[in-house]
Amino acid sequence: MSGAATADLAQAAAHLGQAPADLAQTAPAAPPAGLRATARIHAAADGRGGTALPLLAGEGPLALRRTRSSAGDWAGVMLVGAMSAPLGGDHLTVEATAGPGAHLALASAAATLALPGRSGEPARYDVHLTLEDGASVRWLPEPLVSVRGSDLRVRTRVRMAPTARLVLREEQVLGRTGEAPGLLRSRLTVDLGDRPLLDQELACGPGAPGGWDGPAGLAGHRALGQLLVVEPAFAASPPAAAVLGEFAVVTPLAGPAVLVTALAPDALRVRELLDAACRTYGR
Repeated sequence: MSGAATADLAQAAAHLGQAPADLAQTAPAAPPAGLRATARIHAAADGRGGTALPLLAGEGPLALRRTRSSAGDWAGVMLVGAMSAPLGGDHLTVEATAGPGAHLALASAAATLALPGRSGEPARYDVHLTLEDGASVRWLPEPLVSVRGSDLRVRTRVRMAPTARLVLREEQVLGRTGEAPGLLRSRLTVDLGDRPLLDQELACGPGAPGGWDGPAGLAGHRALGQLLVVEPAFAASPPAAAVLGEFAVVTPLAGPAVLVTALAPDALRVRELLDAACRTYGR
């Protein structure tokens, strides 16, 4: 750089109250590595006893498709993976809102594979559900598979009115067949009205706190899942605590809700346990 150009830069920096070094420090940061994509869904009562979808917008790997619901007053949406994701460094978000009196059934077409990326950064997958007065949401995705070498952080956040209903299923598979898992951190928080209903976190795989696979943890199992049902009718008649087989339990929560947690050697057995629980508690 010429002496005149250096002098001009110093003069401009002084005019702005900055030294030339300060200008270098405030240069635009490099764009984050990985893919950023958001799927947005809004369900609203249509005034004729059904549910409309005034907003249905997906990006990148988060493609959305309307589906026919078995119940006439429900709107169905299928999340279809349009490419391999999430890879390390990716940040995917699903945002769904059910307005007053709306009924929304959400599902995914296939399992989600958490894959390692070239950046070495963790991948993130966020799900935000909002249920307004009298709304109902069923979020029943296919399993999440933690592939060897991957690092995925999942955050599911639900905010719901006291009169809303929710059926939510999560299933995790640690590694593909015969494969060690990646690192998986998953947190689920649910707020009912103005108070917390559930806040729990799971961490497993290489780098997770010690004991995650021990007798007080997964005890060698490679598939786990949970079913959360929030039902206002449970306030008057709460489900009782119960054991469903050797590695599945029913836990009533401090609110009109019940949580079913299951461990199994494989995803098929976890699905069988949670399907049976859904028929009992999530009808």
